[in-house]
Amino acid sequence: MMQRFFFLVLLISSIHAVKADFVADSLASKWKRDFNTGINLNQSSFSDNWKGGGTNTFAIGWFLNHSAKVINNNWRLNSDLNLQVGFLQNRSQSLRKNVDRIFYEFKAGYRISPKWDFYGSTNFSSQFFQGFEYGKKNTKGIPVDSLVSNIFAPAYLTSSMGFEYHPDKSFYTRIGVGSLRQTFVFDERISRAGLFGLEKPGDNIRNQFVFQYLMNVEKDIFQNINMKARYSALVDYFRMGYANGIVHRLDANFTMKVNKYVSTNLQAVLFKDYDQDPNWQYSQILSMGVLYRLAN
Repeated sequence: MMQRFFFLVLLISSIHAVKADFVADSLASKWKRDFNTGINLNQSSFSDNWKGGGTNTFAIGWFLNHSAKVINNNWRLNSDLNLQVGFLQNRSQSLRKNVDRIFYEFKAGYRISPKWDFYGSTNFSSQFFQGFEYGKKNTKGIPVDSLVSNIFAPAYLTSSMGFEYHPDKSFYTRIGVGSLRQTFVFDERISRAGLFGLEKPGDNIRNQFVFQYLMNVEKDIFQNINMKARYSALVDYFRMGYANGIVHRLDANFTMKVNKYVSTNLQAVLFKDYDQDPNWQYSQILSMGVLYRLAN
């Protein structure tokens, strides 16, 4: 356990040290930053004698995105932070969350040709609040809410090295031939249940040596409509050839700007990880809200 913790601290420290060297080497270039945050609201209400059918609902969500880039003759540096949280309540149910995400990634790419980089990256993902599976029944047949996730339960840290291909500004793909994926489950209630691929109940950390493939697209498809799509696949080297050895994730986001401060957003996630569930998982959210943005 202590050896794994020491390795994790050493890895993070090394990445920050390399990042500092890269920034020093890129003093001639400025970081291009893009920051946006906002609140999304959705509400509906009906009178008690409304014959059209329906139930009172209220939903609120908050998001924060920050990206920073440096591109010069030698380096492509990229830092991305994405935070999201949202809650939904209707008349017949208690308050429930409908989105919850913590994601950060830093990548440094060294140019080896006009379209190819050798890169190193690390990304972290988790959530803010507890997650429940609703409607399950106990041994007596009584519906109960079952705790299935929490902050740092799970959390994923993936460090990768390989090659990145940039044919144009709107698209890139990565081939991570050497990648370490670490799964952390620090809620004892969840770790004792043996969820998220832990080797045995009660474990807190799982290490996997994986091959990473990633594809990213970001472009304006129509006037005032922006599309972002990111697909990643992680292949466990020790389970190659088996369906349960691959983790798939597709994130797609479409943003339509109504004006400088108001936007409509459609977000969809398609996900498959046999260590969580043998079937595909998906989520979809359509929202409209107030947006605040700063960019240089």
